[in-house]
Amino acid sequence: MANLPPVELLVCVKCRREMDVPEGGTRPGEALHAELANRTMPEGVTLKAVECLSNCSSGCSVAVRGGAQRWTYVYGNLMEDRDADMVVDGIGKYAATTDGIVPWRERPEHFRKNCIARIPPQEF
Repeated sequence: MANLPPVELLVCVKCRREMDVPEGGTRPGEALHAELANRTMPEGVTLKAVECLSNCSSGCSVAVRGGAQRWTYVYGNLMEDRDADMVVDGIGKYAATTDGIVPWRERPEHFRKNCIARIPPQEF
């Protein structure tokens, strides 16, 4: 994987998953980011917090992108208390590709059923 472009895992930390979060309380998106930060990211993957992915009705949400030749994906309906390991597994598979396309059956089931958007590479 050393010759592949780096991958960014972007986590919406503003996600409330349509819940009431008290002032100063931890939002589900923040909790998901914290869970992911406690994991070892696959080689070449950087975890980043972002303010909003505009996917509020399907939160928690993450996006994964990896250079000008890979597809970008947005995944939603993630649960902060159970999905971190699955996200790391799926992102590792993405990071191992040159084009961002993980074969359908190799993707985590949640990724197959909760892909919010698939964005073509810049060099499409």
